[in-house]
Amino acid sequence: MLNEFGESAGAISVIALIERLDSRFNKTTIYRVLDKLEEDGVLHSFLGKNGLKWYAKCTDCSAAGHQDTHPHFQCLNCGKVDCIPVSVPIPKIPDREVAVSQVLLQGTCENCMA
Repeated sequence: MLNEFGESAGAISVIALIERLDSRFNKTTIYRVLDKLEEDGVLHSFLGKNGLKWYAKCTDCSAAGHQDTHPHFQCLNCGKVDCIPVSVPIPKIPDREVAVSQVLLQGTCENCMA
């Protein structure tokens, strides 16, 4: 399943993964493996346009915790989703502890602008 992610910073929707892997794994197994890979710090997930769940490879994460606090970019023309390698500071909020933060930027990717 990890071969689907290759070496790119791109993300893959759960729907696309199910379509690609349907002949090798059933849907339940795909969800179970994705959950385990996320727990182990191998993949991270986020919600994209229309609430669709996307997965991407982690960097510097482990089962102890996710360090991926970068934004994601979704092209509104072609649908491509990428991890954006910039740091986004998470603000301290009085009397609250932030466990998860998701930033999704939407617009036009470099390919669609060309």
